[in-house]
Amino acid sequence: MSGVVHDFVVWLEALPPVGIYAVLLAVAYGENIVPPIWGDTVIVLCGSLVGLGVLSFVPTVALASLGGAAGFMTVFWVGQRLGGAVHDPARLRWIPRTPLARAEVWLERWGQGVIVANRFLAGGRSVIGLLAGASDLRWGATTAWATVSATAWSALLVWGGSVLGHEWERVLGWLAAYGRVVTALLAVAVAAFVARRVWAGRARRAKGGRRDRPDPL
Repeated sequence: MSGVVHDFVVWLEALPPVGIYAVLLAVAYGENIVPPIWGDTVIVLCGSLVGLGVLSFVPTVALASLGGAAGFMTVFWVGQRLGGAVHDPARLRWIPRTPLARAEVWLERWGQGVIVANRFLAGGRSVIGLLAGASDLRWGATTAWATVSATAWSALLVWGGSVLGHEWERVLGWLAAYGRVVTALLAVAVAAFVARRVWAGRARRAKGGRRDRPDPL
């Protein structure tokens, strides 16, 4: 564990339960706005505190889910306000374009299914929310599915932390490995989808070209 993370863990564990809950809610919300925040780390750590009897399972999952869903919908709202500028590479240069390009393919292919899975997709949560807002997905359905996704992910992390207790860092190792595998699989899926679209476009153009040729005499 790095020194900074260790100091944070010591500070968090020294708080009363209500203070830990407040930090959990704030971090779960903030990681969507500022992705470098250790959202998953804090959720797993709080899960370990559940296992040690410091916190309770239901409020821990509920607050982590509420923060995650509210943060996602905040980014969604920002995406709606920005509109088409999100898609323009010449504007808003602070948006990472590679994750955005992947998220565009995901949304085109699976629509709201991407919102359901967003918490389980490594490295793309904030970009998905931003792009979903710019793509004018419906508020009601997006809020519902974002909540389902946040709840499922939070429950999994809290449960993992609670089972391992003081060895909660093992969960973070598993998450890192999971992220690498998911990133690789999604990259393959995106490449296959793009290749299929390109092949289909060429096939249509070839078919159209054959129709335009005059019949031989």
